Amino acid sequence: MIAGCLKTLDNQKIAYYHYKSGHKKVIVIAHGFYASKDSELFRSFSGSFLEEYDVFIFDFRGHGKSSDLFYWTSKEGEDLKAVLNHLKGAYEKMGLIGFSFGGSVSINTAAETGLIDSLICVSTASDAGKVDFNFWKLDWNEDIIYSLSEKGRKGKGVKPGPFWLKKEKPVKTVKKINVPVFYIHGSLDWVIKPWHSRKLYENTRSKKKIEIIKGGLHAEYLMRTHAGELLGLIKKWFKETL
Repeated sequence: MIAGCLKTLDNQKIAYYHYKSGHKKVIVIAHGFYASKDSELFRSFSGSFLEEYDVFIFDFRGHGKSSDLFYWTSKEGEDLKAVLNHLKGAYEKMGLIGFSFGGSVSINTAAETGLIDSLICVSTASDAGKVDFNFWKLDWNEDIIYSLSEKGRKGKGVKPGPFWLKKEKPVKTVKKINVPVFYIHGSLDWVIKPWHSRKLYENTRSKKKIEIIKGGLHAEYLMRTHAGELLGLIKKWFKETL
């Protein structure tokens, strides 16, 4: 594993891990709000692909060891573009997995750059201004007990910036994407409801697929409660499209 930092065009530092196994294809992982490349779930998740792909995972601004604040998808596209441009030319194919707001950034960036070959969006918001966040539907074991445990706290945290800056709406930008897109969502997601993925799917014009995991929670928590199903879906999709 190589640990390093990239610089964005607006001069921010983006920390990353590059797991290199000598493959010709790479998977880029874009985490969601309050997570980072150092969380236990994302480190384990990254290792799940190394038999077939190299893996590149990074911290969005305001998270982990990256600089600046988190701007709720307004500026984070610069972070992902720095990553994709860094990898461009080094691999034959690039796949991208975006979680939650990381998925929203992934859609906006994929529509703008055309640098990826296949996209997976997990628990992704169709519009950052319409996040549901039904806190009364928290899962006691996964959302509370695990999040408060030593393993659950590792790599978590965020330095939030202003929410009111202009944001691109993935539900609109997704129409410009011409690569395959797979939407995965948990049926019990209390932060971003499954209707977001359904709306994105409806507006996608390229090759597409959607899977609502029964009993699944939000974003990376699918790795705890439905790890086998989630990984199986992702690997099958990339095998077909990457």
